[in-house]
Amino acid sequence: MAFNGTWKADRNENYEKFMEAMGVNVMKRKLGAHDNLKITIQQDGNKFTVKESSNFRTIDIEFTLGVNFEYSLADGTELSGSWNMEGNKLVGSFTRKDNGKALAAYREIVGDELVQTYVYEGVEAKRFFKR
Repeated sequence: MAFNGTWKADRNENYEKFMEAMGVNVMKRKLGAHDNLKITIQQDGNKFTVKESSNFRTIDIEFTLGVNFEYSLADGTELSGSWNMEGNKLVGSFTRKDNGKALAAYREIVGDELVQTYVYEGVEAKRFFKR
C-alpha cells in the first residue's frame, strides 16, 4: 500500500495552464496554485479513503477501485467517474457534469514523491507531493 500516508504539496508543473483550460477564473487560479494541499491516503484492498485538506476546504472521499462515484473539485466543478489500478499507478477517468468533457488523473509514487498528473483538453499538469 505504497500510497498510504500523508502527502503535502511541494511544487507544480503547468498547473495554472491546466486550471485555465478547466475554466477556473484568474483569481482562483492564483489561489489554487498556492493552496497548501495535503492529501492523506488510506488503502484497504480495493477501498480507498482520501482526505484532502487545503487553504479552501477539507473533504473526505471514499471510493472503491472500478466503481463510479461523484466528486466536486475545489472550484465547484462536479465530476463523475472512477479510479482503477494499472500496475503501480492509480488511473482516474472522470467526466465533467457541466459539459461532458473528460478529465484524466493519475497518481503514482516516483522515488519518495507522490506525483499527480491531470490531463484536460490536451493540457497536462503535474503536482508533486512529499510525505
